[in-house]
Amino acid sequence: MLKPSDTWTWYYDNKAQSLMLDLGMDMVFCVNLPHKVLVEGAFSECKFSVDDASAYQMFVEHISYLPLSEPRKVELALNCVAAKRFHKPMLPKSWFFETQSDAGYAPEEGEVISLKNDLGEGHFIIVENYECASMCMLVDMDAFALNPTKYMAFCEPIKVMHDRMAPMQVVNSSYYAMVG
Repeated sequence: MLKPSDTWTWYYDNKAQSLMLDLGMDMVFCVNLPHKVLVEGAFSECKFSVDDASAYQMFVEHISYLPLSEPRKVELALNCVAAKRFHKPMLPKSWFFETQSDAGYAPEEGEVISLKNDLGEGHFIIVENYECASMCMLVDMDAFALNPTKYMAFCEPIKVMHDRMAPMQVVNSSYYAMVG
Protein backbone atom coordinates (compact mmCIF):
# COMPACT_ATOMS: atom_id res chain seq x y z
CA MET A 1 0.00 0.00 0.00
CA LEU A 2 1.22 3.49 -0.83
CA LYS A 3 2.65 5.26 2.22
CA PRO A 4 2.12 9.02 2.67
CA SER A 5 5.10 11.32 2.37
CA ASP A 6 5.81 14.89 3.43
CA THR A 7 6.98 15.52 -0.14
CA TRP A 8 3.51 15.01 -1.61
CA THR A 9 1.94 18.19 -2.95
CA TRP A 10 -1.62 19.13 -3.89
CA TYR A 11 -2.03 21.41 -6.90
CA TYR A 12 -4.66 22.31 -9.46
CA ASP A 13 -3.84 21.47 -13.08
CA ASN A 14 -5.60 24.01 -15.30
CA LYS A 15 -4.94 22.01 -18.45
CA ALA A 16 -6.49 18.84 -17.01
CA GLN A 17 -9.10 20.89 -15.08
CA SER A 18 -8.44 18.71 -12.07
CA LEU A 19 -7.01 18.71 -8.58
CA MET A 20 -3.83 16.64 -8.56
CA LEU A 21 -1.56 15.13 -5.94
CA ASP A 22 2.10 14.96 -6.88
CA LEU A 23 3.39 11.77 -5.27
CA GLY A 24 6.99 12.26 -6.42
CA MET A 25 8.99 9.85 -8.58
CA ASP A 26 7.00 11.02 -11.63
CA MET A 27 3.72 9.79 -10.15
CA VAL A 28 0.69 12.08 -10.09
CA PHE A 29 -2.76 11.22 -8.76
CA CYS A 30 -5.76 12.86 -10.44
CA VAL A 31 -8.55 13.52 -7.92
CA ASN A 32 -12.07 12.50 -8.90
CA LEU A 33 -13.76 15.81 -7.98
CA PRO A 34 -15.05 18.29 -10.54
CA HIS A 35 -13.80 21.88 -10.52
CA LYS A 36 -17.17 23.28 -9.42
CA VAL A 37 -17.18 21.44 -6.06
CA LEU A 38 -13.70 22.51 -4.94
CA VAL A 39 -13.08 25.14 -2.27
CA GLU A 40 -10.78 28.08 -3.08
CA GLY A 41 -7.84 26.46 -1.28
CA ALA A 42 -7.78 23.69 -3.87
CA PHE A 43 -6.49 26.09 -6.52
CA SER A 44 -3.28 26.92 -4.67
CA GLU A 45 -0.35 24.57 -4.30
CA CYS A 46 -0.09 23.10 -0.81
CA LYS A 47 1.65 20.24 0.93
CA PHE A 48 0.01 16.97 1.88
CA SER A 49 -0.43 17.79 5.57
CA VAL A 50 -0.12 15.75 8.73
CA ASP A 51 -3.94 15.83 8.91
CA ASP A 52 -4.10 14.52 5.33
CA ALA A 53 -1.69 11.71 6.20
CA SER A 54 -3.69 10.83 9.30
CA ALA A 55 -6.96 10.80 7.33
CA TYR A 56 -5.35 8.71 4.57
CA GLN A 57 -4.16 6.13 7.10
CA MET A 58 -7.59 6.01 8.74
CA PHE A 59 -9.34 5.48 5.40
CA VAL A 60 -6.81 2.80 4.36
CA GLU A 61 -7.42 0.89 7.59
CA HIS A 62 -11.19 1.06 7.23
CA ILE A 63 -11.21 -0.17 3.63
CA SER A 64 -8.64 -2.93 4.05
CA TYR A 65 -11.31 -5.67 3.89
CA LEU A 66 -13.11 -4.36 0.81
CA PRO A 67 -12.93 -6.56 -2.29
CA LEU A 68 -10.85 -4.01 -4.20
CA SER A 69 -7.35 -4.25 -5.65
CA GLU A 70 -4.58 -2.40 -3.80
CA PRO A 71 -4.44 0.37 -6.46
CA ARG A 72 -8.21 0.86 -6.17
CA LYS A 73 -7.95 1.06 -2.38
CA VAL A 74 -5.28 3.75 -2.72
CA GLU A 75 -7.46 5.59 -5.24
CA LEU A 76 -10.43 5.44 -2.87
CA ALA A 77 -8.41 6.56 0.16
CA LEU A 78 -6.80 9.48 -1.71
CA ASN A 79 -10.16 10.59 -3.11
CA CYS A 80 -11.59 10.46 0.42
CA VAL A 81 -8.76 12.66 1.72
CA ALA A 82 -9.23 15.11 -1.16
CA ALA A 83 -13.00 15.30 -0.61
CA LYS A 84 -12.54 15.76 3.14
CA ARG A 85 -10.10 18.62 2.62
CA PHE A 86 -11.23 20.31 -0.60
CA HIS A 87 -14.93 19.58 -1.25
CA LYS A 88 -17.32 22.51 -0.80
CA PRO A 89 -20.10 22.01 1.74
CA MET A 90 -23.09 20.31 0.16
CA LEU A 91 -26.71 19.72 1.00
CA PRO A 92 -27.97 16.21 1.72
CA LYS A 93 -29.63 14.31 -1.12
CA SER A 94 -31.34 11.78 1.10
CA TRP A 95 -34.46 11.52 -1.06
CA PHE A 96 -32.61 9.03 -3.26
CA PHE A 97 -32.48 6.51 -0.39
CA GLU A 98 -34.81 4.56 1.90
CA THR A 99 -34.90 5.08 5.66
CA GLN A 100 -33.00 2.21 7.32
CA SER A 101 -32.25 3.24 10.89
CA ASP A 102 -33.52 5.44 13.66
CA ALA A 103 -32.48 9.06 13.98
CA GLY A 104 -29.91 8.13 16.65
CA TYR A 105 -27.54 6.30 14.30
CA ALA A 106 -24.26 8.19 13.92
CA PRO A 107 -21.62 6.55 11.72
CA GLU A 108 -17.92 7.24 12.26
CA GLU A 109 -15.57 8.67 9.66
CA GLY A 110 -14.10 5.83 7.65
CA GLU A 111 -16.98 3.47 8.41
CA VAL A 112 -18.43 1.62 5.43
CA ILE A 113 -22.21 1.82 5.37
CA SER A 114 -25.08 0.65 3.20
CA LEU A 115 -27.58 2.85 1.38
CA LYS A 116 -30.66 1.38 -0.32
CA ASN A 117 -33.30 2.48 -2.76
CA ASP A 118 -35.84 0.78 -5.02
CA LEU A 119 -33.11 0.10 -7.58
CA GLY A 120 -30.56 -1.56 -5.33
CA GLU A 121 -28.07 -1.32 -2.51
CA GLY A 122 -24.77 0.52 -2.52
CA HIS A 123 -21.82 0.61 -0.16
CA PHE A 124 -20.29 3.92 0.86
CA ILE A 125 -17.49 5.13 3.10
CA ILE A 126 -18.11 8.00 5.50
CA VAL A 127 -15.75 10.79 4.46
CA GLU A 128 -16.93 13.52 6.78
CA ASN A 129 -19.42 13.19 9.61
CA TYR A 130 -21.81 15.94 10.66
CA GLU A 131 -24.52 15.98 13.33
CA CYS A 132 -27.39 14.55 11.26
CA ALA A 133 -25.81 13.75 7.90
CA SER A 134 -22.49 12.67 6.42
CA MET A 135 -20.59 13.08 3.20
CA CYS A 136 -19.94 9.59 1.91
CA MET A 137 -18.30 8.13 -1.19
CA LEU A 138 -19.30 5.11 -3.27
CA VAL A 139 -16.91 2.18 -2.73
CA ASP A 140 -18.53 -0.21 -5.20
CA MET A 141 -16.89 -0.56 -8.60
CA ASP A 142 -20.28 -0.93 -10.29
CA ALA A 143 -22.32 2.21 -10.85
CA PHE A 144 -25.09 2.81 -8.32
CA ALA A 145 -28.48 3.92 -9.66
CA LEU A 146 -29.97 6.83 -7.74
CA ASN A 147 -32.98 6.79 -10.06
CA PRO A 148 -33.61 5.34 -13.53
CA THR A 149 -31.54 8.06 -15.22
CA LYS A 150 -28.97 9.17 -12.61
CA TYR A 151 -26.03 6.99 -11.58
CA MET A 152 -23.11 7.36 -9.18
CA ALA A 153 -19.63 6.14 -10.06
CA PHE A 154 -16.84 4.68 -7.91
CA CYS A 155 -15.43 7.39 -5.60
CA GLU A 156 -18.30 9.80 -6.23
CA PRO A 157 -19.37 11.69 -3.08
CA ILE A 158 -22.87 12.43 -1.83
CA LYS A 159 -24.21 13.78 1.46
CA VAL A 160 -26.95 11.74 3.12
CA MET A 161 -28.94 11.90 6.36
CA HIS A 162 -27.93 9.28 8.93
CA ASP A 163 -31.38 7.66 9.10
CA ARG A 164 -30.85 6.40 5.54
CA MET A 165 -27.67 4.53 6.52
CA ALA A 166 -27.14 1.04 7.88
CA PRO A 167 -23.83 -0.17 9.33
CA MET A 168 -21.83 -2.88 7.59
CA GLN A 169 -20.05 -5.90 9.02
CA VAL A 170 -17.32 -7.97 7.40
CA VAL A 171 -18.44 -11.53 6.64
CA ASN A 172 -15.15 -12.53 5.01
CA SER A 173 -12.42 -10.79 3.05
CA SER A 174 -14.47 -10.74 -0.16
CA TYR A 175 -17.94 -9.85 1.04
CA TYR A 176 -19.69 -7.67 3.55
CA ALA A 177 -23.24 -7.70 4.88
CA MET A 178 -25.71 -5.54 6.74
CA VAL A 179 -25.91 -5.64 10.50
CA GLY A 180 -28.98 -4.96 12.55
